[in-house]
Amino acid sequence: MKQLPWHNPARADALHAALAERILIIDGAMGTMIQGYKLDEAGYRGERFSQGYDGRHLHVHDHKHHVCDLKGNNDLLLLTQPDIIRAVHTQYLQAGADLLETNTFNATSISQADYHLEHVVYELNKEGARLARECCDAIEAQVPNKPRFVIGVLGPTSRTASISPDVNDPGYRNVSFDELGATYREAARGLIDGGADILMVETIFDTLNAKAALYAIEQVYDERGTRLPVMISGTITDRSGRTLSGQTAEAFFYSMRHARPLSIGLNCALGAKDLRPHVETLASLADCYVSTHPNAGLPNAFGEYDETPEEMAATIREFAEAGFLNLVGGCCGTSPAHIKAIAEAVAGIVPRKPVTYPVQSAA
Repeated sequence: MKQLPWHNPARADALHAALAERILIIDGAMGTMIQGYKLDEAGYRGERFSQGYDGRHLHVHDHKHHVCDLKGNNDLLLLTQPDIIRAVHTQYLQAGADLLETNTFNATSISQADYHLEHVVYELNKEGARLARECCDAIEAQVPNKPRFVIGVLGPTSRTASISPDVNDPGYRNVSFDELGATYREAARGLIDGGADILMVETIFDTLNAKAALYAIEQVYDERGTRLPVMISGTITDRSGRTLSGQTAEAFFYSMRHARPLSIGLNCALGAKDLRPHVETLASLADCYVSTHPNAGLPNAFGEYDETPEEMAATIREFAEAGFLNLVGGCCGTSPAHIKAIAEAVAGIVPRKPVTYPVQSAA
């Protein structure tokens, strides 16, 4: 089947050239860094949302129940505290990141409905990509022989299409495939318009959610007549080695392979040591690139992450030396110090070569 042309051929070519040459570095946690700013409710709201709703769209808020707390809505900081997001992005780039993830993990209408801010979803995604693009362009201008890329992040949403939230009604679903597709289409359009180089369906705990995202992405590409590379990253939810919807890493790969992604990988939930066997599985199977951005170990009793940059980097170096990696970064609990240590640990190690499967001729 003929594929659509690249949305930005020069950027796509630069990305593929970089992947062929070395292991690329993804940035680390945004949420961990935001927590360090200790923002209060007013800090999250900024001027535009100072009354607990969007002051620019008063017609949307004609009932008192639309006024709500916005603290914790990290995606909203793209509009209310862009300097903080810009500063975090810049720190990761200076630490050695080749790829920046947009601060759009919850920038879907399903997730923003918790704050009655569904109407800003396109704006959040466009601004998230624009800010990351601005930061990448600034450092790329200083070091033009090392291109930096923007990953437009599409998070899993707070709902699952495969599992009932009601233990007494296993057939019940609180979201449909079509509803997921609609929210992902809106987000994808914003990310592309803001300047993303790649779209990543991230922290996948339910493969059906991911399929809705991938279908939505293809619809948007068809609308526009061009495409971006797509990264897919699942999450193994516990040491049983399965996603929340019950798949092993092997099953996850085969159920996603049809999307012909740039890469497939795993992130979040576990630290690097616990992810190792599952990343190894993907590395042995994938006819695309393999990524991982683990947590800084498992959370302690206080929900914090104790693995030091040196400890995490030592484990990641073992991954690289074993030939598992093409892209690597950090998830929850990681910081620019972790990313710097990881970048130094994998520098000069030959990247993994994708598996080649025999081409089957048509009968």
